Amino acid sequence: MDVISSTIHTHTSNFLKSDTPITTTRTHYKHTHHLQVCATRVTPTTTTHQVLDEIPLSDTFAWNRLIQNHLSNKQPQHTLSVYHQMLLRGVLPDNHTLPRVLAASRLWGDFVFGKQVHGQAFKLGFGSDQYVVTALIDLYGRLDSIDSAKWIFFKSSGRNSVSWTMLAKLYLMQNKPKLAVDFFHQMVELGAELDNVALATAIGACGVLGSIQEGRKVHGIARKRGLEFDVLVSNSLLRMYIDCGSIEDANEIFYLMPSKDVISWTEMIGVSVKNGAFNDGLKLLRLMNRDGIKPDALSFSSVLPACARIAAHKLGKEIHGYLLRNGTDFNIMVQNAIMDMYVKSGFIEYASNIFATMKERDVISWTVMILGYSIHGQGELGVNLFREMEKDSRIGIDQFTYAAVLHACSTARMVEKGWFYFNRIRVPKVTHCALMVSLLARAGLFDEARIFIEERRLEKHPEVLRALLDGCRIHRQVKIGKRVIDQLSELEPLNADNYVILSNWYADSAKWDMVEELRETILDMGLKPKKAYSWVELRNKVHVFGTGDVSHPRSEGIYWELKSLMKKMESKRHRRNPDFSLHDVDEERECIQIGHSEMLALSFGLISTQAKVTIRVTKNLRMCQSCHDFAKFIAKTVEREVIIKDPNCYHHFKNGFCSCGDFW
Repeated sequence: MDVISSTIHTHTSNFLKSDTPITTTRTHYKHTHHLQVCATRVTPTTTTHQVLDEIPLSDTFAWNRLIQNHLSNKQPQHTLSVYHQMLLRGVLPDNHTLPRVLAASRLWGDFVFGKQVHGQAFKLGFGSDQYVVTALIDLYGRLDSIDSAKWIFFKSSGRNSVSWTMLAKLYLMQNKPKLAVDFFHQMVELGAELDNVALATAIGACGVLGSIQEGRKVHGIARKRGLEFDVLVSNSLLRMYIDCGSIEDANEIFYLMPSKDVISWTEMIGVSVKNGAFNDGLKLLRLMNRDGIKPDALSFSSVLPACARIAAHKLGKEIHGYLLRNGTDFNIMVQNAIMDMYVKSGFIEYASNIFATMKERDVISWTVMILGYSIHGQGELGVNLFREMEKDSRIGIDQFTYAAVLHACSTARMVEKGWFYFNRIRVPKVTHCALMVSLLARAGLFDEARIFIEERRLEKHPEVLRALLDGCRIHRQVKIGKRVIDQLSELEPLNADNYVILSNWYADSAKWDMVEELRETILDMGLKPKKAYSWVELRNKVHVFGTGDVSHPRSEGIYWELKSLMKKMESKRHRRNPDFSLHDVDEERECIQIGHSEMLALSFGLISTQAKVTIRVTKNLRMCQSCHDFAKFIAKTVEREVIIKDPNCYHHFKNGFCSCGDFW
């Protein structure tokens, strides 16, 4: 600390050496010429001078209020200018003036000026004032070093909870949460006063550290001090337990809180939605309203992903309507969340309308829309949108945006564009490489895809091999597909999906002994192939169907409708493609086509809604080729749009065509 002591002493020596009292003349400030230069960077206007001249010289409060106004308006340069004028008029600063001027120095980034104000504080006898000390700690910690800030702290007799907390925050700002926690415990051992801000800061540090053990220690201290259910402390505990992965502890704190604010509710809504408990998140939003707490922009941004599903699109629309009716702040975060909700609930046209009316867009806005167009089968629109975005120099294109445009290139099979954008990525990640392989494979360029994989040594990455396998499935490259399946089985011996695809490949080749052998292997290894399910929402109720399901109360009508449509299809000599050679669902190969889950959900939608109403179905696994062909025929025959979402994309069936162009 001797070096630091010497340095800080030098910084303040100009003021500490002189016995001359502070005067109002410029002569006194010759040795602090930088103070004048810095403080007068923005020359006060005539009007400003008139305002300053009207302030009584003895009214320090009025000067402080003017300084505070500039500081609150984020005008540190004006703050310093007013301070200079204050000194010239002979008005002595007090312990309220100096912290504000030090804060302005920090915000303006002028450490030299801040050091000179530090010296002046000592000269005026405010060196140990708690407000001044805290401001000095903040100044030195941010513009010099935390060691300098600690020296000031320990040399001062004006230490309090605020200055302790300020040092802990500085550690957090330097990404040193362990030191912040240790410093807090030192504070406790020395018997320092603890307030809610100090506890919240320490709890936050535990969350950043990801240490639930340390978090529980600080929680215990908060309980002993009677501050556990202070709203700020409780909210910090919620965030800490969530960050540490202990949702159970977070729930316990939340339901024990005697009073909750919008932050408390939003934290729990957000974690519920992130963990897939969508209904819980929506329920919490309703309870929050009932409790008299008005949701803010962040609350809605947290809950909207729960509506980003076809089955919840009505709730999403209701929330959008609520926002419009109640004049909630439609900031860019909320608009992005609404747009994402519409993209994922199947309403790409609504998302496009919101995007078109946005006055401001950030990189997330563009990325959501580019990817949105792509997963709805409009890859070329996604690429065009990316080109439009490039014209805005303010938008910083990140890895996620490049992934979105590569996805769009893959959807549209725009190989040259794909190569162009891929080569612009400085350090491509595996995700970018997988998208490039997907593009090449979907375009039927299997030799190029193979060379790309070999040159970049991507053979050990399952997502890359699956991208290649998708191309094999589309172009019926069964032999290449078999090699890829074998590679996947070696890489992921415990992934049942690989054995299912292999079994379907053997079944297509009529190698039934191998099919049976693989079934036994799956059973012996205790693996569980995924079951196919589809669901459709009707009158606020979700109806779920499995393969060959006959449990629904309206099963008879569902199957009758499908049989009737199948007969029409056969009478018009429409050919179906029953190819299951590279299909990744086990049970569907052996089930009649009208028993496939998406067909049951679609049929239920047809018999339960009025003519012309769009049917929206979600399936947890990929559609088979046969069902895809049947859905195109049904949409044309009944003259309705049918939207079926599977893990790969949104299939918009209309007039006998699908938006995916039969590439999925």
